[in-house]
Parts: sequence; structure tokens; C-alpha cells
Amino acid sequence: MVGKRKPPALALRADLGLTSSSGLAASAARIALLEQVEQTGSITAAAKAVGLSYKAAWDAIAAMNNLADQPLVEGSVGGKHGGGTRLTARGRELITSFRVLEAEHRRFLESLNTAYAQAGGDLPVLRRMAMRTSARNQFSGRITRLTRGAVNDEVEMQLSGGDTLVATVTHGSSESLQLVEGGEVVALIKASAIIVAVDDGAPLRLSARNQLRGTVTAVQPGAVNSEIVIALGGGNVVVAIITNGSAEALALREACAVYALFKASAVILATPA
Repeated sequence: MVGKRKPPALALRADLGLTSSSGLAASAARIALLEQVEQTGSITAAAKAVGLSYKAAWDAIAAMNNLADQPLVEGSVGGKHGGGTRLTARGRELITSFRVLEAEHRRFLESLNTAYAQAGGDLPVLRRMAMRTSARNQFSGRITRLTRGAVNDEVEMQLSGGDTLVATVTHGSSESLQLVEGGEVVALIKASAIIVAVDDGAPLRLSARNQLRGTVTAVQPGAVNSEIVIALGGGNVVVAIITNGSAEALALREACAVYALFKASAVILATPA
């Protein structure tokens, strides 16, 4: 249909619930139970309609009656096969109020989903920012080269600042992550896996595949180790943890030119869900 907005691949969904300091006060499930009591006039039938046992439904109604300012259900006494259960006027008022709030909640979600669809490329950035991990170094980029192997795959990625990282992962992990050239990927490296070398102008001959040139912006000594913050040329930052003795031997200080070195096997890769 012309002019119809294409729905996003993912959409936000949420059920409305009202909470208090003592816990959940109202939910869509409990309101649905009250509605079924009104329609069927029976706790047994209402419980069956919403997928609850009779006891669970009875307990929920008793709790709602106890928490409300006035009884919501009357005539529930009489056992599992008793009859005459009905909603009070107050119960019907609360259902109406909840459904009004639910309609507003639904419109709010629709507006969020519209914003979600319009956000486009910003959403992956927001997802990455929300990621929680113990790795101090987190970089996002795109895969520029993927070399398949019988056991391990070599993945080369370019960071937003232009630096290049190389990672080696098992072929199984590569398939599980669905890694492809041009695909988005996040690289995680522990600070303890970073080796710091002073850049004295001489070329480095090391087995470490990753050799990132940068400048020390902070040295924070601790009881045993020092945290070294290194700014890369493209604007990214690398954090390394080395011993205080190593920091002193290298004479590390602010504005010192250094390399951040780490093995390709030290890089953990992640992809957006």
C-alpha cells in the first residue's frame, strides 16, 4: 500500500503494571481476571479463561480485595463450585481506569516504535553503549577481512578512528556470530592483556598482531599495578594495567609516545543481538 510505513524489524513491547513500595499492585493479568469474573459470574470459569488454577485466582481476588479501598468482588464465598460471584461498582471503575491508562501506554509504545524506526543507524550505537562487560577496552568497527581456517578464523576490523584490530576466533564462534566482511562487530580486550612499549622511533619486531600507536594521557599508580590510559590517533582510548615496576622502568608519563600491544587471541568479539 502506498504511503504505508514499513514496520521495524524489532518492536518494543511491554505490559502495563502499577507498582507500590510494597510490590506489584495491579497488572493486566489481574485486571483480565476481574473482567472474566464480571463476564462469567464465576471464579472457576474466570480462572479457566485466563489460564489460572482456581486457588491462584481466588488468592489473587482476595489480595485485590484486601488492597483496594473498597471490595472489588462480592459473593465469592461458597467453595470451588459456588456461584453468585460478581464485580462491585468499584471493581468496574478500576477496570475502566486501568484500560484508559493502558490505552495511553499503548500510544506511548507506538510513538517509541516510530522513533525506533526513524533512529536508523543510531540504534546500534545505543545498544553498544548499553552493553555491560568487565573488559575495560571496548571498540566497535566493521570487518574488513575475514580469513577462514579449518579450526580458527582471522578477523580484521577497522575502528571508527581508522585503527585496525586483528582477532582470531574459532571457526565455530565465527559461524555462531555470523561474521561476514562488512559486518558490524565489537571487540573486547582486557586491560591486563595490553602490553605497553615505549615508541622510540625504532620499528617493533614482535609476534603480537595488534600494535596500536598512541600517547599516554594518564598514569594512575595503585598499590601494585598502574593504570595506563593511551589515546590513539583516531580518537579511541586504550587502557592497560601493568605493574608499578614496569611503569617506572619505562618512565611512563603524560604525553609519552607508546605502543599498545596485544595478541589477536586476546580479542573477544561480539555482535549485536
